[in-house]
Amino acid sequence: MITQIQGKLVEKYPTHVVIDCQGLGYEVHISLHTFAQLGSEEQIKLFTHLQIREDAHTLFGFATPSERALFLLLIGVSGIGASTARTMLSSLEPLQIQTAILSEDVKTIQSIKGIGLKTAQRVIIELQDKIKNLPEMEEIQLISGNTIKEEALSALEVLGYPRRSSEKVIDNLIQSEADASVETLIKAALNKL
Repeated sequence: MITQIQGKLVEKYPTHVVIDCQGLGYEVHISLHTFAQLGSEEQIKLFTHLQIREDAHTLFGFATPSERALFLLLIGVSGIGASTARTMLSSLEPLQIQTAILSEDVKTIQSIKGIGLKTAQRVIIELQDKIKNLPEMEEIQLISGNTIKEEALSALEVLGYPRRSSEKVIDNLIQSEADASVETLIKAALNKL
């Protein structure tokens, strides 16, 4: 099993990269989240998962071990293949997926292209206990239990901003300003929306 790959970044696309590793070019499929994490460095390291099927050997790469762990949990759910799991990680940040599963937020998971109501419910039911063992769980519990976040999101919804885009902005603001008040969060979010 190939668990990581380190080498020279030869090609970079939103869906895959090519990494030169001692003269061999490896095509590694990535999510948009990982694509955003990759800078312009010449040398990169990705944590990988090799999927072997009769018709293809596909290498998936992730910026962090926790993103790879979430991917592995997602493909373990009945009805979710590697392509759908990668779409999920491209549509939402790994932290948002984990938070949605923990808070049983079916709408957020269902908002991902290709995920219907039954699949979203299955993801929550099958992964709710398993997700607690992922490395970023302490951070998620802080965010999901945050009433200031919920108040700010409610206020932005009343002002007509979609919850999904507002939530991304609020999560980023909470991470950078942990002691922010509801008013501060709303004002900062309005500048970014």
